[in-house]
Amino acid sequence: MSASSVTAARAQPWWSRAWDSDVGYSFRHSPVAIAAALIAFICLFCALGAHWVAPNNPFDLASLELSDARLPPVWEEEGRWKYLLGTDDQGRCILSALMYGSRISLLVGFASVVVSVVVGVGLGLLAGFVGGKVDAFIMRVCDVMLSFPAILIALLIDGVGRALFPNAHESLAFGVLILAISLTGWVQYARTVRGSTLVERNKEYVQAARVIGVSAPRIMLRHVLPNVMGPVLVLATIQIPQAVLIEATLSFLGVGVPPTSPSLGTLIRVGNDFLFSGEWWITIFPGVMLVLIALSVNLLGDWLRDALNPRLR
Repeated sequence: MSASSVTAARAQPWWSRAWDSDVGYSFRHSPVAIAAALIAFICLFCALGAHWVAPNNPFDLASLELSDARLPPVWEEEGRWKYLLGTDDQGRCILSALMYGSRISLLVGFASVVVSVVVGVGLGLLAGFVGGKVDAFIMRVCDVMLSFPAILIALLIDGVGRALFPNAHESLAFGVLILAISLTGWVQYARTVRGSTLVERNKEYVQAARVIGVSAPRIMLRHVLPNVMGPVLVLATIQIPQAVLIEATLSFLGVGVPPTSPSLGTLIRVGNDFLFSGEWWITIFPGVMLVLIALSVNLLGDWLRDALNPRLR
């Protein structure tokens, strides 16, 4: 590819490069991206609109019937399908539980990624632009955080939070879980933004801004930050399913979201007790839902990474 074509591709806004029908990685010419976006949209719509889409509220104790416990999928009653995906051990509709549970999983995953982006981008921008001892200190902290598995740190923080606040309100429990997941998630953003900032701070527009007396915080926020957000957007798209999987793992281990608001990981843990007794649908369907969410968002992140790379055109 010639340098002029690369420069022209970089001059276009990222949304124009991603949607442009004249390039090989456009959204309209990518069946995988279209299918992934459709699946992700359906999952997101069912999660956000669970109050209107779900057949019933599976967490309303007054509406539960224990006589309907562990019914198989496509259970017919009076000539109509009553439970399309069956019921669990408490008589809750699996389809409704999936919609409400995926909303909790997506909420925790999205919130933890937002916290990680804010912290990581801020520290990475500061480290790359200021340099010196500040850069060295932030990078050493990143090295220390990378030496521990993310799930281990999440378990540690969540356990400490529950020990300090044993009778905490449900909202505080969600905050501790989001903090536990985002504590290691910010590192990749900081390292990525630092590398991009090291390149941007030596360019002509930054030097010109310094010459005319623009303050360093204004240069970082108004000039450097918009030019380093492309990789951050791709990284955030890829890390959302990772955060959802970490939340599901913690909930499966019993240290995630509160039992009164079970997520997909909690549903999988509940169904695991009945897997070998023949009630496979209690754990299989939440697992399939978790895979669909993670796979669709990951495929969208891979497509976005290729679409925003002008050297692939």
